[in-house]
Amino acid sequence: MWFLGMDVGTGGTRAVVVDANGKLIAGAAAEHAPMKTAHPGWAEQDPEDWWRAAKAAIHGALAAAPEPREQIAAIGLTGQMHGAVMLDEAGQVLRPALIWCDTRTQPQCDWLTEKIGYERLIELTCNPALPNFTVTKILWVKEHEPEIFEKIRHIMCPKDYVRYRLTGEFAIDVQEASGTLLLDVTNRRWSKEVAEAAGIPESWLPKVYESPEVCARISGTAAGLTGLAAGTPVVAGAGDQGAGAVGMGILQPGSVSATIGTSGVVFAATAAPTKDPKGRLHTFCHAVPGLWHVMGVTQSAGLSFRWLRETFFAAENYDALTAWAAAVPAGSEGLEWAPYLLGERTPHLDPEVRAAFAGISTVHKGEHFVRAVLEGVAYSLQDTFSLFAELGIPVKGIRLGGGGARGPLWRKIQAGIYGHAVEVLTAEEGGAFGCALMAGVGAGHWADLDEACAVAIEVAQRIEPDAKDVAAYKAGYAKWRKLYPALKSLR
Repeated sequence: MWFLGMDVGTGGTRAVVVDANGKLIAGAAAEHAPMKTAHPGWAEQDPEDWWRAAKAAIHGALAAAPEPREQIAAIGLTGQMHGAVMLDEAGQVLRPALIWCDTRTQPQCDWLTEKIGYERLIELTCNPALPNFTVTKILWVKEHEPEIFEKIRHIMCPKDYVRYRLTGEFAIDVQEASGTLLLDVTNRRWSKEVAEAAGIPESWLPKVYESPEVCARISGTAAGLTGLAAGTPVVAGAGDQGAGAVGMGILQPGSVSATIGTSGVVFAATAAPTKDPKGRLHTFCHAVPGLWHVMGVTQSAGLSFRWLRETFFAAENYDALTAWAAAVPAGSEGLEWAPYLLGERTPHLDPEVRAAFAGISTVHKGEHFVRAVLEGVAYSLQDTFSLFAELGIPVKGIRLGGGGARGPLWRKIQAGIYGHAVEVLTAEEGGAFGCALMAGVGAGHWADLDEACAVAIEVAQRIEPDAKDVAAYKAGYAKWRKLYPALKSLR
């Protein structure tokens, strides 16, 4: 018995095949066409291009699977969150999708917040209005393209459009739906109040399911186009962060991941929805039925390291740079990096603040700047852990993911700054893998996601924090936190 997971990302779509033992046995990917950026802050993609890439990735993954091949028993989908796909009555795409990184909608955020009220909006959805969220993109179309808005009959997110092409069904999971700002996150259902305020009929919204729940089946048409069997069950899946958390085993309250990609995300499972009155954390339904999660985001995490390398050390690779920086003591001898290249989300919600080095002196060499960037990114992620402590969110264990999990120095720095032991996995397979595990649960092969992850996920290393590092970073973090107010005052 095999399961297929697919991730409809920003740059491309990846499909993986996982066997009955939870092991990845095949995978393939197909790139997307470049996003369209007609104006600064705009980002659009053609949903038809996702469907093209999905078909190619599925074919590739099935072809790469070893002999003897088994039938795919179920499928799970994940993908980039928050994108707004709009279809007409015939199910045809009305315009290119406004995707997650499109930030043109601040005026619509302000309008919705004023109409509903800041506190009431957080009470209803557990989140403030941000330009990333789906509903603000629909409101932009309503204002600027009323002729398109009048034709809308279905709204969905990117991976759910691919599901529609695979099955003919309109469906969404509670985790993904949390990122639309249209979900009553506490009660795991659409919010009539928010939909009415936005002028969006509930009939436009897909049916909501729990992530491992079967919500559709592969159609005969899609079977002929993909090589999948008609009638194969499809589970609801989750957005990329929720599916990635499942793929890392971040399931129960107290389990936390710190993942450093281009951005950085600290993700914690919770037993109940946590409502931050200031809206500094995202609070969504978890992909685990009956649970929720909170999430803090650093905008320029791995991006900070990439920027440093490309700007000043283009001839060096990342491993050489981190090995070089390992000789510098914790705290970088007073050199600090504020990683605000693209503004900052958690905890400042400030798109205008910008990055800076501080404390430069004659003792500082290139290796100090490298280490200061690694430490500054981890300090920024520590801001989310500080919010967890403030809001009573438990942290019992931390698993590292992305680029921040791959090098020994960044692992050591994170353990010291977070003041916790950190774990890295034998293989971090990402959201497509997490959705394949959800498919296995939906097919009845595993009883629940806890059982699936217990079989499929293996810890490779546990790094205990160095006591000297903890002491140095406790003082360093207190000093580092003064950077943001100083930089904000410069505007």
